[in-house]
Amino acid sequence: MPIDKLVPNDPRVESKYADLNGHRWHYLDAQPRQQPPRATVLLIHGFPDTSHTWRHQTPLLLSLGLRCLALDCMGYALTGPSNPITNLSAYTFKTHADAIAALAAHLRLPTLILGGHDWGGAVAYRTAQYYPQLITHLFSLATPYPHVTRSYRSLDQVVGESLPNLGYQRQWGSEERVLEKCIGRDEGRLRKFLGAVYGGRGKGGRPLMSVSEGLDLAVLKGEEEVGGSGILDDEELTHYTHTFASQPLEGPCNWYRTRHLNHLDDQTLPSSTRNTILQPTLFVQALKDPVLRPKMSEGMETVCPRLRRAEVEAGHWVAWEGGGVAVNGILRAWFEEVVFLDFGGLGGGGAKL
Repeated sequence: MPIDKLVPNDPRVESKYADLNGHRWHYLDAQPRQQPPRATVLLIHGFPDTSHTWRHQTPLLLSLGLRCLALDCMGYALTGPSNPITNLSAYTFKTHADAIAALAAHLRLPTLILGGHDWGGAVAYRTAQYYPQLITHLFSLATPYPHVTRSYRSLDQVVGESLPNLGYQRQWGSEERVLEKCIGRDEGRLRKFLGAVYGGRGKGGRPLMSVSEGLDLAVLKGEEEVGGSGILDDEELTHYTHTFASQPLEGPCNWYRTRHLNHLDDQTLPSSTRNTILQPTLFVQALKDPVLRPKMSEGMETVCPRLRRAEVEAGHWVAWEGGGVAVNGILRAWFEEVVFLDFGGLGGGGAKL
């Protein structure tokens, strides 16, 4: 059976804007045939990505009678101004949690189910902690729960002491902006960058991305071609390239410069949720993810007592690999066996926590 996925400008989806907390946010809105919807799911992407990352999951969720909203995060696509916001607080988890709450109020939605991937998974966890009455359930693809700590640890400390697999973040979030300066407004370099991040390789199958060091910038500047990633076809890569060309790369890279700000915001979390996720939570581990490794999710049950775990033999782009078939099967089972039971079968009002 052919895989159903959204294409750019898909008629099942409306492109919408909302002015929230001083910024203009873009999101996609897809309504199921069933009205009213059983619930509303809000989906949050990561780096370097857009709301289009959910092209495989949105048709599934619609078939389950769910309304789907997919946010473009700050600095991406059509969210924010044409030039990146220099105030890094615009890129924090709390800013996005507050925007999600404001969007729910704007749309008169009493509750939401959240789904996230990569940075979007971190946003989903924090939103559930800041707004426990708004968020009834959440799922995260690849991203484990980010623990709240009293003391601050710099990226250099984290990489040096425990997680060398995050070393690439020093390049992507460097104060010298080496990645942004290398790519600039050159669409050819931008296409190579995206291809390399999505798994494309150089001559002889040479990997172009090192989780400990970052990207081989010489390849972006030179004549060497970047081979296909195997999870993204040429049309999709072209779409992503054109989308990212509409905004300077500095905005997305600013997410890697918010570590200290996110730590400070974490100290303001309600004491009842500071290191607790009250909501039923699904975590899908991508077993071949070189960045968000399985070890990073150890002990999540202590924070998420209503946790369901699942595993997929996939890399970081778990929502795309294999056309999203494995992830969609996991999501379908979770909604049918957990979410809809919490809603009382066919109801759409929201679970009581």
